[in-house]
Formats: sequence, C-alpha cells, structure tokens
Amino acid sequence: MTTVTTFRPRTGRTTELVLLLFAIGIVLLAYVNVGLAVREEVPANLGMTAGIFVGVTVAFHLVLRWKARYADPLLLPIATLLNGLGLVMILRLDYAAGRGVDSLVAGRQVMWSALGIILAAAVLFIIRDHRSLRRYTYIAMVVGFALLLAPMLPVIGHAENGSRLWIRIAGFSFQPGEVAKIALTVFFAGYLVATRDALSLVGRRFLFLQLPRGRDLGPILAAWGLSILILVAQRDLGSSLLFFGLFVAVLYVATERVSWIIIGLSLFAAGAFVAWRIFAHVQTRVDLWLDPFGADASSDQVAKGLMGMGHGGLFGTGLGEGYPHLTYFANSDYIFASFAEELGLIGVFAMLMLYALLVERGLRTAIGAREGFGKLLAAGLAFSIGLQVFVVVGGLTRVIPLTGLTTPFLSAGGSSLIANWIIVALLLRISDHARRPVAERVADDDRQPAPGATAPQPGGAR
Repeated sequence: MTTVTTFRPRTGRTTELVLLLFAIGIVLLAYVNVGLAVREEVPANLGMTAGIFVGVTVAFHLVLRWKARYADPLLLPIATLLNGLGLVMILRLDYAAGRGVDSLVAGRQVMWSALGIILAAAVLFIIRDHRSLRRYTYIAMVVGFALLLAPMLPVIGHAENGSRLWIRIAGFSFQPGEVAKIALTVFFAGYLVATRDALSLVGRRFLFLQLPRGRDLGPILAAWGLSILILVAQRDLGSSLLFFGLFVAVLYVATERVSWIIIGLSLFAAGAFVAWRIFAHVQTRVDLWLDPFGADASSDQVAKGLMGMGHGGLFGTGLGEGYPHLTYFANSDYIFASFAEELGLIGVFAMLMLYALLVERGLRTAIGAREGFGKLLAAGLAFSIGLQVFVVVGGLTRVIPLTGLTTPFLSAGGSSLIANWIIVALLLRISDHARRPVAERVADDDRQPAPGATAPQPGGAR
C-alpha cells in the first residue's frame, strides 16, 4: 500500500513573528535606555508607546497570515526595526529640546507610525492582486503628476526652508511628492511593460553602446523635462534626482540596455549644471558641499553634522550621551547624522545593512515575479528606497550636495512614513504572489485573470 504525502510549503510566517518580536524588543530596550541615560527615569509614555507599537505591528503580522501568507518574511521585521529606531532617536532629541510629555514629537510620530501600518494593512485588503494596478497605468500618471505639482498651487502650496514641497489644508501639512513616487512607479511599470519591445530595439552603435532610435527618446526626454521643472519651480534638487533616477532605473530593468543609463546620467548632469549656473539656491548647495567649513559659508549645518559624526567615532557616544541636537533639523533631514554620533560607525553600518536587506528583498521579489509588470513594479519600489537612502546619506557625508530628502522610516513627519509603509505593503503583496505554490496561484489566476489576459477556454491548455 502506497502512502501519498502532501507537501505543504513553508510560508515563513513563524520566522517573521520571531524576527518581529526581536525587532520590537530592540526598540523598547533602546527607548528605555534613552530615558535612563538622559533623565535617569523610564520614559513616562513608555506604556502607551509600547502598547500602540506592539499592537499595530502584531496586528499587521496577523493580517499577513490571513491575506498574504506567502509574503516575504523579512520585510515587516526590517521596516518595524527601522521605524522603531527612528522613534527612539526622535524621543532622545525631544529630551534634548526640553519638551514635556504633551509636546513630544515622538508621541506624534508614534501616531503617524500606527496610521502608516494601518494603511499598509488596508492596501493588502484593497489590492488582492498587484496586477490589477496595471489597469490604472495612465490614471496613476495623472495622479502622480498632479501630486508633484500640487505644492505650486497658490492657496494650498506651502514653502519651507526655501523649497516648495508642501501643501497645507485645515492646519495639516503634507508632502505629496512622497505619495507621487508610488503612483509614478505604477505608471512607469505599466507603461514600460507595454513599450519595452520598442525601447529595446537596436538603433545605431556608437563605440560600445547600442543607442536607441531617435523616436524612442521621447519618454526619457519627457521624464527629464519634468524633473527639471521640479528643480526649477520647487527649488528641490533631491526630489528631481529621485524622480528621474527612478525612471531611468525602471527603464534599464525593462530593456536591459546600459545605453539608457548613460543617456539618463548625461541628461541629468547637463540639467544640474545649467541649474547650478542659473539658480542661486543650487549654487548655495554646491558651495556648502565643496567647502562647508569656509568662513563665507552661508550655513554651518553641514559642518555641524560632519563634526557630530566625527565625534561619534567608531563606537559612538552612546544613546543620550552625545550632542546631536546642536545640528539643525536633527530629527528630520539630519537624523542619520544623529545616529552616527551616538551609535558610531559600527551602528550606522548596521542600519545601512538593514536598508540593504530591505532593498535586496525587494529586488528578490522582482526576480521572483512571474510577469513583467510585477517585476518592474517591485524593482522600482525597492530602488526608490535605495536611491533615497543614497541621496540622504551621500548628502550628509559630502559624496553629493545636500538635498533635504527624508530618511525612509527614520525621519520625523508623517508623509514619508506613510508612503514607505505603503511601499512595504505593495512589496509584500507582490512577493506573496511570487512565492505562492503553483497550484494555489493557478487557482487564484482562474478567479481573477491578469489585466489583458484571456480567460482560458473550456478544454484548452493552461
């Protein structure tokens, strides 16, 4: 008698739960450590913070068990740990500023974190198949462009620190560009899936490059023009670089042609050079990049950030033992420099490794996706996080001029936090489909055909 054993693949949810609890433990331990180091007492809001943070993250884990049980098991723990470490540093800077419990920026950040995780869970309920987003390719384009240009409106548009990136409605401020990058990634993925064959056609060969045909340059020229418009109108080099870099990256993944990267970098370099020659605010950023310690420097922010990171050395001063609050915008633009001072080079390398793992899992999801739209969408979302981290850390360490972008999951503020949690939710949805067993995936495809797919005919091959 033959016994038939049914193999059930591992979902990874137990591994995720163990790693999630470990990440939460690190965050709560660091939270208590900051209170003891600075005020020699346990933070007064520890109970509320721990309850909200543990509650929403574990609830999100349960949603994954229900709605996306084959999703990547590392994405949620990594995002939770980064988000929690951001809360710890924001609390530490609150203490340095002498804020009371009722006015803590960290308290508001906890609420933003909870809202971001709740919205991420909602994404898993609303989007049951990531391929359905392809139906809204051009709607996503309109939404993305509208969000990018919204800060230029005369009534709701709002400028801060020389850049016009915000809208303000009923006393609430929001940075629409953070959500725009998600909408535009959906558009890029949908558009390039449909046109990649034409964009991959060989044009003329020049040296070692296969240059595209002139008629195929339209999309990258349009993206370049919009990035320059953002740079000119909103005075924001960071968003311009992020937007254009995202498009070039997805274009390369779609076509696998190095020539697109060369063309993209050349176009951006040319646009940035012209902007440097014409606009005073770009010249100021470049001058601070070249000589932050100069006697005629217009700001000492970069210099203070560099000195703070140098003060941290290899092992750091310890949480609560440094002076990161002496740098302007220490809990937003310069929060990574705050970590560098108190955790040292080893600590920031560990945090960079977390970001590298997050991006790697996103790219692995792209490799595992079995259709073009999912590959491009996952690659674009993962690259958006990686490029943003590079732009931020590169600006702090003078690899590139300072741009003012937020550090994903760490910086104070709700716009970036919510957008990045939504990115994690989309990567979880795509990875769930990619890692799902073939039998379950085929059954699900029969219930919900992919956009543009033809339903199987009776008796036909599958």
